[in-house]
Amino acid sequence: MRLDKYLKVSRIIKRRTLAKDFAESERVLLNGRVAKPSSEVKIGDIITLRMGEKTVVYEVLDIKENIKAADAGNLYRIIE
Repeated sequence: MRLDKYLKVSRIIKRRTLAKDFAESERVLLNGRVAKPSSEVKIGDIITLRMGEKTVVYEVLDIKENIKAADAGNLYRIIE
């Protein structure tokens, strides 16, 4: 699944266009490398988001195309 779509489906970022903007401004790392919005996300990948002074690291646990908002937290785990 594309990175921008995963961030939206998992509700880490609320809108896909915002997720795309994050990636294009080099604020998203995928397994330690700067990621493009079209980067492929797989189970076990590590996603790092830089939001101002704050950095949050997520591990991808599952990938689903459609999921209810209440279950979106099951797609990832916060590492830091």
